Amino acid sequence: MKRAKKRTNQRAKKLIKAADKPLQKFSGRLVLLGAGKMGSAMLAGWLARGLDLHKLTIIEPDPASSVKALKRRGVLLNPTSASAPASAVVIAVKPQTASEAIASLAPFVDQSTLAVSIMAGRPLGFLERALPQGTAIVRSMPNTPAAIGRGITVACPNATVMPRQRKLASDLLAAIGKVEWVSDEGLMDAVTAVSGSGPAYVFLLAEALAQAGVAAGLPEHLAAKLARETIAGSGELLHQSPLDAAALRQNVTSPGGTTAAALALLMSQRGLAQLMEQAVAAATARSRQLAG
Repeated sequence: MKRAKKRTNQRAKKLIKAADKPLQKFSGRLVLLGAGKMGSAMLAGWLARGLDLHKLTIIEPDPASSVKALKRRGVLLNPTSASAPASAVVIAVKPQTASEAIASLAPFVDQSTLAVSIMAGRPLGFLERALPQGTAIVRSMPNTPAAIGRGITVACPNATVMPRQRKLASDLLAAIGKVEWVSDEGLMDAVTAVSGSGPAYVFLLAEALAQAGVAAGLPEHLAAKLARETIAGSGELLHQSPLDAAALRQNVTSPGGTTAAALALLMSQRGLAQLMEQAVAAATARSRQLAG
């Protein structure tokens, strides 16, 4: 009985370990095009999730010292040819350099390759024209908290993506945070406006709150620290709590109290909700313009 229980526990531990490192069994080759801030964040996440360095190729014309160090550990850095097509390529370059950069993927891509793009503003149609006909492509939109593994990425597949490729794309993107999927690419402009640009709105709130503290008489350094820690702590509470944002807000607000006095302004007809709606609409419209 004890032996059976021990074997069960061992199997459970192996399952947990496999779940923690979903890229451990990745087969074939993974190519990362672009190892800037976002590409490097993904790279760190992949290694933490069990990817074998010997299965990784990085194409980066100006590699950081940390990327160069990986070459000594088995990563292929800027190879001029490929012995076989890659199982997956991740495109993490700036959209304005996309056409020239994607051309360098030619030796690594055929109709069996999954291409995952994290470029802003480059639609599936652009990627389908730039890559071999019939390539399975996932367009995705991450955000900057990916740098600490706390991002949110929304992904949209083209019609060629198979279920196993969608699973692989999820595993690759989950290296930088949570992943959501949409089937309608038209939603990606609003996604960009909400989560892609959203961190800037939060940082602006921190700036404005600190400035308001100074205006109310606080020393500048104290106002900045109070704003920073309040927003960071509130974000973590929102992350960990089962309650939604509205319920958490209500929990802080006593009738007739100081918070209620502030919210009366922020929630007025021309308050924060209306401004945020206008801001997201402006960002959505600009995203559509950039996509052509």
